[in-house]
Amino acid sequence: MEIARRAAGISPSPTLAIDAQAKAMKAKGIQVINFSAGEPDFDTPEHIKQAAIDALKAGFTRYTPVAGIPELRQAVCDSLKVRGLSYEPANIVVSCGAKHSLYNAMQVLLNEGDEVILSAPYWVSYYEQIKLAGGVPVVVNTDATTDFKLTPAALKAALTPRTKLLILNSPCNPTGVVYSRSELEALAEVILSHGLMVISDEIYAALLYDGLTHTSIAALGPEIKERTILIDGVSKTYAMTGWRIGYAAAPRPVATAMTDLQSHSTSNPTSIAQKAAVAALTGSQEPVEAMRCEFEQRRNRILAGLRELPGVMCNQPGGAFYVFPYIGKLFGRRFRGQVLASSTDVATVLLNEYQVAVVPGIAFGADPFLRLSYATSMTQIEAGLERFKAFVGELQ
Repeated sequence: MEIARRAAGISPSPTLAIDAQAKAMKAKGIQVINFSAGEPDFDTPEHIKQAAIDALKAGFTRYTPVAGIPELRQAVCDSLKVRGLSYEPANIVVSCGAKHSLYNAMQVLLNEGDEVILSAPYWVSYYEQIKLAGGVPVVVNTDATTDFKLTPAALKAALTPRTKLLILNSPCNPTGVVYSRSELEALAEVILSHGLMVISDEIYAALLYDGLTHTSIAALGPEIKERTILIDGVSKTYAMTGWRIGYAAAPRPVATAMTDLQSHSTSNPTSIAQKAAVAALTGSQEPVEAMRCEFEQRRNRILAGLRELPGVMCNQPGGAFYVFPYIGKLFGRRFRGQVLASSTDVATVLLNEYQVAVVPGIAFGADPFLRLSYATSMTQIEAGLERFKAFVGELQ
């Protein structure tokens, strides 16, 4: 049996693979510290769960409009006003998670051979989704000296006549970096002067620390807004990863195309999950702030612990729930006779020998790094840091 080339060329998600392996080990009774999962460890707030129960009891279990129920699309519009953005429900497309929204956007924007600027480190699925849409990922490497941010000069240098799209992610997975308003304004100048489209992935917008505030590139003016597809969802903000509700806010022609595409794939997202999402967006935001505060404390602890390890360096993330430590100084050293030559080597040893699950940086286009999620308890963070310390101490 021959598999289609577009499917055969897909690389599986390393983050999901490692998370699955860690969970399989846990199921066997192995005490794994799991820093790989990209989901909050908090429960979905009670008022959101109750909204789903109420919808179920009311028999709200049938098909809905493809792009989402009007109530939810209006709730999305209202929530985006906080970011200084004005949208109509016709601009909103609700999908089965933000990943699905991203997929839909790339499918309707890209033609065969269109180039997409992607700054590394990048979230793993961007690269594969670009390829699935027939596009060509053009990776622009960043480093700690610019806090892993794409600069206007680097963006300009990567442009060709085939460049169609830029993907922005702020706060960023995996680095946690947050673009300031002035940094986004400088990028917007390049985007507009070269007629690019931009996908702005803002799924972590509510999880900011150190007093930082979120700026959407779409809020910088009507011109850039008309060239932006904003992606968000309820998964990270409301601890609703399994509910699978994401959304796009886009110019009307793009929103219409995404809706038409979705009508031939998943159709509408789950009806009762949509009712839960309405409750999330319109109800009390106190659980979000409580979760954010806890994440900030965890970030401070894991960052301090990593910085104490010889040969490990780590920039301070301003948002999301990841740290992205540099481990390049560990390369070339030996663990029980094995030479560590890559982030994959380090991650493999940590999981197999110390039962600590991390994601190798190569998955994000940055090999001398690891991604650790601090979406786990402080007790687990402390235990994981001790195991990491033991690992570094055994290197020769």
